[in-house]
Amino acid sequence: MDETRGRITRDGIRIHEDADFAGMAAAGRVAAEILDLIGPRVAPGVTTEALDDFIMQEVTRRGVISATIGYKGYRHVSCISVNHVVCHGIPGPKTLKDGDILNIDVTVIVDGWFGDTSRMYVAGDLPRKSERLIQVTHDALMKGIEAVRPGNTFGDIGHAIQTYVEAQRMSVVRDFCGHGLGRVFHAPPNVLHYGRPGTAAVLEEGMFFTIEPMVNLGRPETKVLADDWTAVTRDKSLSAQFEHSVGVTATGCEVFTLSPAGLFHPTWGRAE
Repeated sequence: MDETRGRITRDGIRIHEDADFAGMAAAGRVAAEILDLIGPRVAPGVTTEALDDFIMQEVTRRGVISATIGYKGYRHVSCISVNHVVCHGIPGPKTLKDGDILNIDVTVIVDGWFGDTSRMYVAGDLPRKSERLIQVTHDALMKGIEAVRPGNTFGDIGHAIQTYVEAQRMSVVRDFCGHGLGRVFHAPPNVLHYGRPGTAAVLEEGMFFTIEPMVNLGRPETKVLADDWTAVTRDKSLSAQFEHSVGVTATGCEVFTLSPAGLFHPTWGRAE
């Protein structure tokens, strides 16, 4: 893949060209379409490996490439993180129970461009405390996106997320962050979901990166299990995450991974 176009800032962040936005939008749309289709299949009694199998079928049917299969030895097309799993949950034979919440994270490669997104789902009825956690996490992502425009800093993004979450008496995970992407899966910068205004690198038109806050009902500390992938909350509190891939435009940002069906939030599109 050609990752030579555009320039690199002194912080190591690639500045992409105008034409590159279309490639990212196409990749992001495919990832979002797949996540739109998985929603009706999330239900009590379903295994996370069955959900992963469905996603694999969709990736194959569309003729695109999974970015995660083979990445550092990972063997699945998605990460599925249930309840107190913060991120990088491995699909397996365990069945979902009524009231379980889960994040499903999918990254596909379309014509060399990486589309990376995740969102929350619920199996069965959504408990009130889980509903509030999901809403706060979603709104925190949106507040981070609102801070994306040329001249602002990555610290402004993190500050917007952190102050909102902590005002709701929840915590932002510090151990994992968003990242640059484009024709590579992970690249500078690290996009922290906490921080001080006016700090870190300045946003410039043409930067592509993910914003993917992880929010815990309890404390922010995490630990990685013996499989070297699964990250959980140390206090076993519930955790939620939403992720969009974005590109900085002249006046703000373009979100590449919007849900075509308007289903990014687990309660959107449900019958009242």
